[in-house]
Amino acid sequence: MTSNMTAGRSMPGTIDETAALLESAGYVADRALATVLHLSLALKRPLFLEGEAGVGKTEIAKVLAETLGRKLVRLQCYEGLDLASAVYEWNYPAQMVEIRMAEAAGSVDRAELGANIFSERFLIKRPVLQALESGLNGPPVFLVDELDRADEAFEAFLLEVLAEAQVTIPELGTIKAVEPPIVIITTNRTREIHDALKRRCLYHWVDYPDAARELQIVRTRLPGVAARLSAEVVAFVQALRRMELFKAPGVAETLDWATALTELDQMALDPTVVSDTLGVLLKYQDDIQRIHGSEARRIVDDIKKDLARA
Repeated sequence: MTSNMTAGRSMPGTIDETAALLESAGYVADRALATVLHLSLALKRPLFLEGEAGVGKTEIAKVLAETLGRKLVRLQCYEGLDLASAVYEWNYPAQMVEIRMAEAAGSVDRAELGANIFSERFLIKRPVLQALESGLNGPPVFLVDELDRADEAFEAFLLEVLAEAQVTIPELGTIKAVEPPIVIITTNRTREIHDALKRRCLYHWVDYPDAARELQIVRTRLPGVAARLSAEVVAFVQALRRMELFKAPGVAETLDWATALTELDQMALDPTVVSDTLGVLLKYQDDIQRIHGSEARRIVDDIKKDLARA
């Protein structure tokens, strides 16, 4: 299959090309993720990514923007997110200045003045409106990050954006994208997202990688880390994920920990250094206390024995 072209930028035409596109920016994807991403791009459907924090959901949007040469528009969701922060608001100070100037000039035609101050000249475009504007290389990558943190009312508003690639502004009318943006929606599943929104998207659960893929990720992203240290770090993290922790470390924490240990001139895991640096890997005190000391030593000893036998 040949690659499609959009605004001079090559879009991946196959699953393998999609995987290679991600890998070119250091993102190691499994076959299932590469497949659903390829379909999302080919069918121009939003991609809904769900999974634990730190598994690389947000990074997918960043990599797409980088490799396709598109602008990244990021909407970080939070409780209380409203239209003024997400979509648009009017530049009220500038509008007041315009009104005062019109009054001073003695030419206050209310209809004309109203049309003037509620024009795009006074419109402050927030991420949703920015996502509907194509750049020189085509439509942007629109990242709706952690949608589960936003209120259900905002989630309902997104339906129009996802279904029609448009936004309605009462004073201006409907603003529609010439070409829909590449939409990536992420959620950490702190609450369920309504089916109405999910139906408009392709879905993928981004899971923790297995040991082989996580080692590949570390070696791709951090080529300066010693080979033995990379293997032991990944084995340690994999062991933690099999335990009943309040929050298992994600891939982001694996990379941070490998970087921190390298900064401390470690070529392999040392039980004492492991205990001292658990705050890089684990983010809850109860988890740190459980692993600190003898448990960290036991895990390190088991890892070294397993790797020696391999």
